[in-house]
Formats: sequence, C-alpha cells, structure tokens
Amino acid sequence: MCETDVFRALADPTRRAVLERLLDGEKNATELREGLDISQPAVSQHVAILRDAGLIEQKRQGRQVRYRLAPDGLAPMIDWLTRYKAFWPTRVERLRTLLEEIER
Repeated sequence: MCETDVFRALADPTRRAVLERLLDGEKNATELREGLDISQPAVSQHVAILRDAGLIEQKRQGRQVRYRLAPDGLAPMIDWLTRYKAFWPTRVERLRTLLEEIER
C-alpha cells in the first residue's frame, strides 16, 4: 500500500467513523453499521476500500466476517508525514523571526 491509498481512504468521514468503531476491537459489518445512516451494501463498499488501503483486516468465523484494525495500516502515511517533520519547524522559526522583525 502507498500513502495515497491511505489518504484517499481516510478522506471519507464514514470510513473514519468505521475505523473509530474498530478501536474497541473486532466487529462484524452489522456492528460497524450501527448508528450510521447508510445501507449494508454501502458499509461493505467502505470496508472494501479500507481493506484495500491496508487499514483493516478481515477474518471469517463460520458464516460471519469479523473486521479489525490492521496493525501497520497507517505506516505509509506516518512515513510520508515523517519526511516533512524536519521541514515545518524551520519554516515556523523563520516565520517567527520575520514577525519579530516586522514588530520592531
């Protein structure tokens, strides 16, 4: 997976809500849908996008499918953000210096 897939998956508020529900542990599709104003097929589509982005995993228990957060799902996004970590502090410091000079 790449960070583009992760960002695209997280761009939708419904998919973020699905991920939030999985913070408590494994859930089936019906449990993921509770409280959301969407159909079961729509939940399945959102789950597929999250799964394809590597953010969730599924396992079959009999006739039921259980979903859980993928342990390394956010790694591509974290790697992407880490590349910019050093960039912003120097930019902010330069802005601070500029603002101080303007105020004098």
